[in-house]
Order: sequence, then structure tokens, then C-alpha cells
Amino acid sequence: MKLLLDFFPIVLFFVAFKVADIYWATGVAIVATVLQIGWLRLRTGRTEPMQWLSLGVIVLFGGATLLAHNDTFIKWKPTVLYWLMGGALVAGQLLWRKNLLKSLMGGQMSLPDEAWRVMNWSWTAFFVGMGALNLWVAYSFSTDTWVNFKLFGGLGLMFVFIVAQALYLGRYLKAEDGQS
Repeated sequence: MKLLLDFFPIVLFFVAFKVADIYWATGVAIVATVLQIGWLRLRTGRTEPMQWLSLGVIVLFGGATLLAHNDTFIKWKPTVLYWLMGGALVAGQLLWRKNLLKSLMGGQMSLPDEAWRVMNWSWTAFFVGMGALNLWVAYSFSTDTWVNFKLFGGLGLMFVFIVAQALYLGRYLKAEDGQS
């Protein structure tokens, strides 16, 4: 259910674009994200920092798209979000000497520090790469192709990356289970 709720604004953006245009889709994405945050607050009483960040970025870049009537702003939104997430991981590691992934997920799985370090840097590289790829698609192809990539390409690459992470982490989790 949470996964469906997380992708709710993206799917509605896609549908609105196919039915209307990029400006309607942008407005729908802003409203959907506000509703998503409101629903989470009512249902759970809390909202994760990443969701607030996503709301801020969609309101800022989506609002600029609507006010300027220029789709360049909304095309930059995924890149900015990816780079902010990657930047947070780098800042955590280098400035505060804290692995933010371990802080977020350490209660769910126990891994050696080396595995946490590799995971942190691989997610950083993924976010940087996805941001760059988004810009390449946005500026090299039509808006329709970019919207398709945003939903199918972005989610598909995220899925492949998560599977690769799971395969990498599997050896640590299996070794831990065998020691119990």
C-alpha cells in the first residue's frame, strides 16, 4: 500500500499528461503530492523528511512551470530531487561522518560497516546518474518521451538497482542468518 501511495503523484502526472498536457499534468502532480502528504499525516500522524522535500521541490518547480508556462522547470524537478538525495548521502558521510542509510535502515537489518559504506556510495552514484540521465532524456527527446521515461524508465531503473542492491546485500544477510 505504501509503495502505491508513493507513486500516486507520478502515475497521476502521467495520466494527466496523456489526457491533457504538461501544464495540467504539473498541476495534478502538485495537488496529488499535497493530498498524499495530507493523507499520510491523517493516517499515520507523521511524514518522512523525504516526502516533505519532494513536496517542496514539486511545488517550487511545478509552480515555476505553471507561472512561466515553461515545461523546462518541471523537467528539472526529478534531477534536483535526485541530486538533493545524493548530496544528502554525501554530506552525511563526508561532513558529519554519518551513514544516513544506516541511520534510516539500521534497525531493519544488520550489516558490516563496509556493506553500509558500499550501499551509501552506490545509492549516491545511482542518484547522480539518474539526475544526469533525466536531463539527457529531457533535452534530447520530446516531452512525451520524457514523460514516458519518467514513469517507466525511472521506475524500471530503480527496480533493477534495488534488485542489484538486494543481491549484493544477500551475502551479508545469509551469512548472518547462518551464524544464529
